[in-house]
Amino acid sequence: MSPRESFSGTLPLVQVRVRFTVEENYRGWRLDHYLCEKIQRLSREQVKKLIAERLEVEPGRPRLKPSSRVVPGLAFALVREREAEPDTPLEFSVIHDDGALLVVDKPAGLPVHPTARYLSHTFTALARARFPERKVDPAHRLDRETSGLLACGCAREHTAALKRAFACGAVKKTYLALALGSPASDAFVIDAPLALARTSLVRVRMHVDEGGLPSRTRFLVLGRRRAEDGTAVTLLACSPETGRQHQVRAHLCHAGLSMVGDKIYGPDEAIFDRFTRHELSEKDLARLRLPRHALHAHRLELPHPVTGATVRFESPLPEDLAEFWEACRGRADFSSRELHSGT
Repeated sequence: MSPRESFSGTLPLVQVRVRFTVEENYRGWRLDHYLCEKIQRLSREQVKKLIAERLEVEPGRPRLKPSSRVVPGLAFALVREREAEPDTPLEFSVIHDDGALLVVDKPAGLPVHPTARYLSHTFTALARARFPERKVDPAHRLDRETSGLLACGCAREHTAALKRAFACGAVKKTYLALALGSPASDAFVIDAPLALARTSLVRVRMHVDEGGLPSRTRFLVLGRRRAEDGTAVTLLACSPETGRQHQVRAHLCHAGLSMVGDKIYGPDEAIFDRFTRHELSEKDLARLRLPRHALHAHRLELPHPVTGATVRFESPLPEDLAEFWEACRGRADFSSRELHSGT
């Protein structure tokens, strides 16, 4: 497949079984607590209902209850009726493919891995259909709404090498983000530990917490404009030096720069709850300004999993974000020279 060749297709729906095998660090946990940790978007009452109605154990095993204590190696599945998955893009562009390293341009809206809601409509399912002779496996993750570069190994040893590179900080990543507000400086660093916000309405929301994991992100302003209503909008290059969940979004929120379209860290975290229940109002949509959060994985620089040589890849700002930026008023748009020299 040549660079930027697209693959698309429709995959058959199958019954959904989300399988779990309990890890050592969860020994002795109650089953409902374990599943609440694993499926953080669900409430404890929802988890209890799943255990009562949707939990499947191996033949001969005793039935599990919410209060059952789990042990390492315990295997079970949550079963869902056959139903249509939410619509997602069913295509991706290939940026690079040499048989060992595959780099794709993931569209916004396409989940990378299967979840309770998505199975066939995921990048990994599409990659299996496109490359049946290979073991294509992403070496890192992008949120469903985040677009851009995703690096994958094409065999287990290649994926393992890539994951080691990410884990030891040998990979440089740059995201492009559109944020509401105007930072005081054109270049700044946020060095603030992140942890799950246990009191938040959103179970996966991160926040700055002194007891959290070290987290550091460099930001560079590429342009400042104003939306039609006069709200300041800033285009930023964001370079995370650590790899925490939602790091760029949480750090921007901490800096008072909510990302355009962000349902979790944007104007009101209750928007995310209404989104999950398909109850977004016209007012919610107007406050979000975009149907997805404005974050794009723009650049990757990493050691090749076979040769170790440094390879670099870029993906331009996608059409939906570029159109939003073009509709804002202000000084001239950033140039490719500014992007390359600034990040």
